[in-house]
Amino acid sequence: MRATATIEAGSAQESYAMPRTEAAREPVRVPEALPQWRDLGLSSMSALLVVSLSRAGSRSFQAVCQWPRWHPLNEHVLAVTHHPLILVESTRQLAALAEGRFLPATGTAALRPTSVALGTDPETRPVETSGATDVTVRVTTSDVAVRSGRLTGYRITAEYFHEGRRFGVCAMVFAPASPTAPEPGEGTLTSLLHPAAPAVGAAADPDVLLARAPQGRLVILPRDPAHPVLLPGRPRELPLHAVLEAGRQAALLQQGRPASAVVGLAAQLRGPVPCRGAVIDVAPEENGARFAVTSEGRVVASGTVTLAGA
Repeated sequence: MRATATIEAGSAQESYAMPRTEAAREPVRVPEALPQWRDLGLSSMSALLVVSLSRAGSRSFQAVCQWPRWHPLNEHVLAVTHHPLILVESTRQLAALAEGRFLPATGTAALRPTSVALGTDPETRPVETSGATDVTVRVTTSDVAVRSGRLTGYRITAEYFHEGRRFGVCAMVFAPASPTAPEPGEGTLTSLLHPAAPAVGAAADPDVLLARAPQGRLVILPRDPAHPVLLPGRPRELPLHAVLEAGRQAALLQQGRPASAVVGLAAQLRGPVPCRGAVIDVAPEENGARFAVTSEGRVVASGTVTLAGA
């Protein structure tokens, strides 16, 4: 079984697969000064997942991450398999650290992730029964775009290892931010019912991002509009990782599968996604499902969810 995720950048489409037999070697750990959580756009030190990042080549780096067992997105069980968004957030933090230390300056135009793809191997994913999981990461940057001496875009790929075995890979594309999403009319968000957290693979009710409209359509409507991980700072626009999580929840709800079935995720922003009121449609595929997010009659995001044994 291969876990495959897809990422689109412009007109190009690439597939990232997580093979069960890893040919790559675990990166060597190199001591590095601790990152500062404020520099990574975090609200508190407890959200920091990256321990260190150091240069290994002109476009390659090696890093160490630590994933707490009691991360807010993880299930509250004795043996925890980490939520896939922890891998995504680690990649975003690594990108922010690389921007601050190694890449050209962005100037006043901030960059944000616009597409992401990840794959995991169910047989090598770490299971945590203690305090935290130590993870080593091999990081590469590519497609670095510079205009007038300022960074305008790039791609980062991170391969994740635990105890010498590769268990996941994540690729993320960064580009300038788009205009802010419009607020939906309150009249369109009435008589909606949230599904139970287990039905969408969420650890708790505040993690649920979806609601069911009277006509049966799924709508993005976070139960906690200021979720500290999914929606920090109560944004008007849904960030990429929250779009990815909404697609994951919608696919699990539609397919009736558990969270452990997910082995690949991908999403691409096509425009601003409002935090409340966008419609999400799911279509089954041979290896999982494809989703599309619509706002004001226009597709503003799309993606895929790969399921084991689908």
